[in-house]
Amino acid sequence: MLENIEFANPQFFWLFLLLPVAVLWYFFKRKQETASLKITTIKGFATDSLLPKLKPFLFILRLLALAAIIVAMARPQTEDISTKTKTTKGIDIVMAIDVSSSMLARDLKPNRLASLKKVAADFIKKRPNDRIGLVVYAGESYTKTPITSDKGIVLNALKEITYGSLEDGTAIGMGLATSVNRLKESKALSKVIILLTDGINNSGFIEPQTAAELAVEYDIKTYTIGLGTNGNALSPIAINSDGSFRYGMKPVEIDEALLEQIAETTGGAYFRATNNKSLASIYDEINKLEKTEIEEFKYTQFEEKYRPWLFLAGILLLVEWLLRHTLFKSFI
Repeated sequence: MLENIEFANPQFFWLFLLLPVAVLWYFFKRKQETASLKITTIKGFATDSLLPKLKPFLFILRLLALAAIIVAMARPQTEDISTKTKTTKGIDIVMAIDVSSSMLARDLKPNRLASLKKVAADFIKKRPNDRIGLVVYAGESYTKTPITSDKGIVLNALKEITYGSLEDGTAIGMGLATSVNRLKESKALSKVIILLTDGINNSGFIEPQTAAELAVEYDIKTYTIGLGTNGNALSPIAINSDGSFRYGMKPVEIDEALLEQIAETTGGAYFRATNNKSLASIYDEINKLEKTEIEEFKYTQFEEKYRPWLFLAGILLLVEWLLRHTLFKSFI
């Protein structure tokens, strides 16, 4: 009966100290009321009845009733807490992903693109309250997924990203401009682009600086990530007759100055990822930098549980009264 119960007025439990006082008073009074008579024999008064010996049971019933009343006075109750959350400052995010042939380089395991997709999926799962979209680019760019709050759609689209859907090359300006276009109509209080590349801008008809200025105009912050080891990496160098790539060591060339400039111009930050671990840590860092404000409302409902205790006390007192005026009537 007391499982998961809290008490609104626990100070009434001090009244339990009255119970041992009542017990002492009862036995003291009983001793005073018991008359003594000296006779030579009690054979004439012998009886097999147990009722006189059970008379203290009436007092026990009263004590139990008093204990139940004290518990009721302490107001036992259960507490039901429900919460409701509300996003007070949402963030719209576009992830611009380079899908040029160099993203198949194997300095990250199993390759750069596969490693990025795994880390990006983890990042998306950590942003349950934000809208996210995907832009892919190589020699040109397109929107893979418009910004949406449905993370299932975004994650499925991310899985589908592969090399070969676009003309090869690295059009950083195009990827950034397409991302800006996805966010420019957004009503979110914070708009963010995460642009990743492993090369140098060598394609497209929009300059990266121009795209960065567009981002500033629409108040869009851009985080840039340069992906690739320092030195040489095992990269695609030719295509075999069966369509597969032939791999060889190639120097890693990333225009870090350009990526730093884009990030600085738009109020973001530039990061360099040289392996799987550093790539994951970069997305964790961005996750910490861009926090969505959540307002939580807590509702507490109390359900009073004192009534069963009062009912129990009433039953005990009723049983005591009935026994006192029936079975024990001749002994009182």
